[in-house]
Amino acid sequence: MFGRECCSWDSVCDYYNVEPQRFDLPSPLPQWPQGKGFATGKICLGEIEAVQITKFKKIWGCSPLFGKSKSVSFYKPDEIPQGFSILGHYCQPDGENITGCILAVKDLSDDQKQKISFRDSTSKLPALKKPLNYTLVYSANSLYNETGYIWLPNAPVGYKPMGFVATAEPNEPNLEEVKCVRADLTESCEACEVVFSSNSLFPKNQFQVWKTRPCARGMLCKGVSVGTFFCSTSFTKGDELNIACLKNLDSSLKAMPNLEQVHALIKHYGPTVYFHPDEIYLPSSVQWFFKNGALLFKDGKDNGIAIDSKGSNLPAGGQNDGKYWLDLPNKDVENRHTVKCGNIETAELYVHVKPAEGGTFTDIAMWIFCPFNGPATLKISLLNLAMNRVGEHVGDWEHYTLRISNFSGELWCVYFSEHSGGEWVDARDLEFIDGNKPIVYASRNGHASFPHPGCYLQGITKIGIGVRNDCARSKYYIDSSSKYQITAAEYLGEGIVAEPPWLEYMREWGPTIEYKSGYEVDKIINHLPSFFRISMESLVELFPTELYGEAGPTGPKEKNNWFGDERW
Repeated sequence: MFGRECCSWDSVCDYYNVEPQRFDLPSPLPQWPQGKGFATGKICLGEIEAVQITKFKKIWGCSPLFGKSKSVSFYKPDEIPQGFSILGHYCQPDGENITGCILAVKDLSDDQKQKISFRDSTSKLPALKKPLNYTLVYSANSLYNETGYIWLPNAPVGYKPMGFVATAEPNEPNLEEVKCVRADLTESCEACEVVFSSNSLFPKNQFQVWKTRPCARGMLCKGVSVGTFFCSTSFTKGDELNIACLKNLDSSLKAMPNLEQVHALIKHYGPTVYFHPDEIYLPSSVQWFFKNGALLFKDGKDNGIAIDSKGSNLPAGGQNDGKYWLDLPNKDVENRHTVKCGNIETAELYVHVKPAEGGTFTDIAMWIFCPFNGPATLKISLLNLAMNRVGEHVGDWEHYTLRISNFSGELWCVYFSEHSGGEWVDARDLEFIDGNKPIVYASRNGHASFPHPGCYLQGITKIGIGVRNDCARSKYYIDSSSKYQITAAEYLGEGIVAEPPWLEYMREWGPTIEYKSGYEVDKIINHLPSFFRISMESLVELFPTELYGEAGPTGPKEKNNWFGDERW
């Protein structure tokens, strides 16, 4: 009535003994090839050993009576192996199958620690200790008839809490409920995705819940997500959190898959990539591109030189200094248009395998090459305007990434690269084909990847202005479970995977383009209804900057997500 949001909290009596439904992949997992520590159910992090808990019992849930907030529930991890302790509880929006997990840990014996390759610790303190007590973070409020409570463990000196504890009663949780971790075995974490927000107008009634992730992420980083949530009544994005994540100090990364296991994972999970029925600019192999007349240009030289089929004569290493770029065959060569259109029969996915989340997950990044990126189609309200040149460029690299749990070998989520950004999509929200193989839809002309067919707008979606990304199934597709080449897996050591010479080419795969887009921008403005007409300057601000010119795209290894995490 007055902009408030009231919440109704479900009682533990009704739900505590009800196990929430968990998402399962369409097909059972295979028996993976034998290896050291991959998919064994346990991962050593140095002084502690971790297991992945995927079963939960509901403690209580919040269902808003008014407002637009989605309801959420808080869960306690269930079926903890003997000798292991949890580090916090779990939270997830209602109405979704559970796909998350919580790590449970135990302190390894001194004999076990001596057999493991990890950084020597001068501390003689145990890795895990119970909290001293708890601080009540969120409690019942008589205005809303709440019956749920959130507690923060207060860690002993030299230790850090890893998550919060939920109860349906006002009594302080048992000190044995969770463990705190010695500070040198942890790393900082950050709040990322909002799980719940009360949207209350009254500050003391504000309550928000976030997912967390390690602050430092990438294949060389050691942070390990615990799976717990962060909550607060007064948090501002960017504030330092009062909980931490784990750190993997075992440099051997024994839980990562060996090469045989990597091949098995790709054959089991490799997505089918569908291109739009009206796609003109299809992918090809890099080798086909080179063999069919692609040229290497150098700044100050008018003529390009031919590239050998492996790219051995490309300048290798260093950084993109703008002095070299690739281009299509010369304009007077008959097959220039043929090369622009690609050759899907030769196309394959170029695979980079790397550790994620401190080696508790494996990222399988699959890169696809298209010789040419076609022009954009702009959407302005109900109008669709096909551009003549805006959006075009030579040499298009796109990718998607499979994230797989090293505890079980289960596909956890897939990253879809979408131009300058992208998104992680949980396995439960994917479309599958032929067992556990996700489907990836490549957008028409731009080849960005999406999880479902349809039109995705890049721009200002609220007012319907932007670049169209149209996705649909067609006869044009690539099965990456069979058409792939592993091009890099640094964690396996030297000599295990032979990187192709072209991978070390860090410069541009196409010439820099500055579009003379005044005519096309005028064309857009002239099509606008009078009540919707805006200035050219305003239009420039609305559309993505790459519509007005861009440097030639660089190859996979020059991207910051080669060593780092995906951008999202």
